[in-house]
Amino acid sequence: MFDGKGLIDRLGKAASELRGRLVPNTAMERVTWLRAGGPAELLFQPLDEDDLRLFLRALPADVPLSVIGVGSNLLVRDGGLSGAVVRLSAKGFGQQEMAGENRIIAGAISPDKHIAGFAMDQGIGGFAFMYGIPGSLGGALAMNAGAHGTEISERVVEIYGMNRKGETVTIPREAMRYGYRSAAVPKGVIFTGALLEGFARERSVIRDEMEAVRHHRETVQPVQEKTGGSTFKNPDGQSAWRLIDEAGCRGLMIGGAQMSPMHCNFMINRGNASAYDLEYLGETVRERVYNHSGILLEWEIRRVGRFLAGRDIYEFVPQDLD
Repeated sequence: MFDGKGLIDRLGKAASELRGRLVPNTAMERVTWLRAGGPAELLFQPLDEDDLRLFLRALPADVPLSVIGVGSNLLVRDGGLSGAVVRLSAKGFGQQEMAGENRIIAGAISPDKHIAGFAMDQGIGGFAFMYGIPGSLGGALAMNAGAHGTEISERVVEIYGMNRKGETVTIPREAMRYGYRSAAVPKGVIFTGALLEGFARERSVIRDEMEAVRHHRETVQPVQEKTGGSTFKNPDGQSAWRLIDEAGCRGLMIGGAQMSPMHCNFMINRGNASAYDLEYLGETVRERVYNHSGILLEWEIRRVGRFLAGRDIYEFVPQDLD
């Protein structure tokens, strides 16, 4: 059983000194874009870096720690999340400001589309693609998010964060070892922001680029649905949506979960889907795609937390896979 109030007691005096929101047994279905999942044992939303530092220094080392952004690319299982969950606040970690010519410092909870808009206002090119990425900067940094042929790693100079001891750290781009939808995120580090760099560009040109991104999203993606963005990574030289379509999975439903008829690499909650429905649907798609094409899709949506008793799902692993 979860005991969020017990975790608050274990923080000792610091619990009364924290200025952010400290809430036990928080329903994660209210936080994630997929609107499903069990509770977080303890959710903390720090007001600023000092508040985050105080919390981390008081948190016992044996308590599991998770970090979430705006919940766009996240599936929390129905059994919920044990330990403490940190969700940065917009007030303390959502800023964007200039840091020299064509450089921007942005907080980790800054929505990607807001960074794109700020860059346009400043006449900085290279960020229009971010208008098409759901979620916030922290998540984009952790998974090397991208769209329209550009990835966030192409704009990163360095990343700022805080470790479990409450110490601030600076991570150069090279240390992240970025790859396609992957990064070497230092264990136990919470991203708090990043220094990004673009290039000079006419605002009118950037505006046109952003409008093209917006139009593409609204015409080919189910942006009005409860979704977490792309469900699976694109395999080398392939499009995940095409493989899913060819395997007959467009519109496939399990419980209240469905692969979108509009864009079949988007998994959507039709209104009453459990996290079990969503993950079971995803594993079913992976199996059918593999049986049809021999290609094993990799999840892009991050799945975290515990299964409910008797409702666990085993990842599809082909028997003939070496």
